[in-house]
Amino acid sequence: MSAMMLNTADSSLTPRRGRYYLDGWLLFAAISLLSIGYVMVVSSSLHLGERVFDNIWHYPARQAAHILIGILMALLMANIPLSFWEKQGQNLILLAIGLLVLVFIPGIGVKVNGSYRWINLGVARLQVSEIVKFICILYMAGFLTRHVDDVRASIKGVIRPLLPLGIVFGLLMAEPDFGATFVIGFSVLCMMFLGGARLVQFVTLVLMLGVLGVLAIVSSAYRMERVTAFMDPWADHLGSGFQLVQSLIAMGRGEWFGVGLGSSIQKLFYLPEAHTDFIFAVMGEELGFVGSCVVILLFGLVIWCAFQMGKAAERLNLRFYSLLAYGLGVWFGLQSFVNIAVNMGALPTKGLTLPLMSYGGSSMIVMCMVVGLLCRIHHETQLDLQDQLKGRSPWQCA
Repeated sequence: MSAMMLNTADSSLTPRRGRYYLDGWLLFAAISLLSIGYVMVVSSSLHLGERVFDNIWHYPARQAAHILIGILMALLMANIPLSFWEKQGQNLILLAIGLLVLVFIPGIGVKVNGSYRWINLGVARLQVSEIVKFICILYMAGFLTRHVDDVRASIKGVIRPLLPLGIVFGLLMAEPDFGATFVIGFSVLCMMFLGGARLVQFVTLVLMLGVLGVLAIVSSAYRMERVTAFMDPWADHLGSGFQLVQSLIAMGRGEWFGVGLGSSIQKLFYLPEAHTDFIFAVMGEELGFVGSCVVILLFGLVIWCAFQMGKAAERLNLRFYSLLAYGLGVWFGLQSFVNIAVNMGALPTKGLTLPLMSYGGSSMIVMCMVVGLLCRIHHETQLDLQDQLKGRSPWQCA
């Protein structure tokens, strides 16, 4: 009788084949962020659609299409074996460089507000930097898996993967897109540290990239203007500090529970980019401190799930899975943190969207792909766990 109970308990704890293993907390957080984000896009864009396109549903309808395409892409990513991405890292980094070159070709690249960041697809525009972020994480996870001994042995092993990434960084800065460069650079450094780079090597790279970042800011007039406006936005509240001042006013008006959904004043042509980069400020005004904290907790839950997946894969010696989960978690968390910090006046203004919430097709689709890839990591890790529990060689996922 006791043996039967033990076998029953073991079978309940052991994953079974023939089904797809999902992380319920990850899906809960992602779906919640998508839902809240869509409601806030509707709230912050109705008046803008009526003014610009004489159609209040212009932005909500397009965002709904972005989410639908994003969900389809997430399903696709969730069904592609991780072995495919591990083998394609070098080819993908070449693709990233090619896409970044295309933005500078007349007729293909699109210049908006002085920046070359988009490719014209006819029916829509693709922001290349979003795809490039995704590719760089995949590339680094594959490289660190194949060359872990070189990375741990010397500084040369650490610098080697940065050579193709240096081309990527150069092209991004030429667009210019300092925000994407910062996100990729920081995420790559964290992956190297988690992948086995020694502390001395890690600190050296941090200092090198820090110096390069300072030089990039000092050498650019508009970046310096953003930094000075961040230090004292009220000094030029109708000029360089206007955006940050309006964001702070919106956050202040929300107080504890907000002014009510749809009742924001700052979104009414006071706060620029209210439905994209500064959607968190509108949410803070309408839903207050409590609503903002709920959203921050949901972002934290996504990051926690990604790192838990990385730890589970690491315990099973699934190095590529682990590094990929860590890299995606760092990227998602860093971009969320920077966007929220900018909205709250804790960092200088950067053109980074809020993952799964801000209006925009490229960012929405790519971030949905990130969730789909995390689902695949969880699924394949559970399958490998089953194989190890049964004492046979890991099954090649299809």
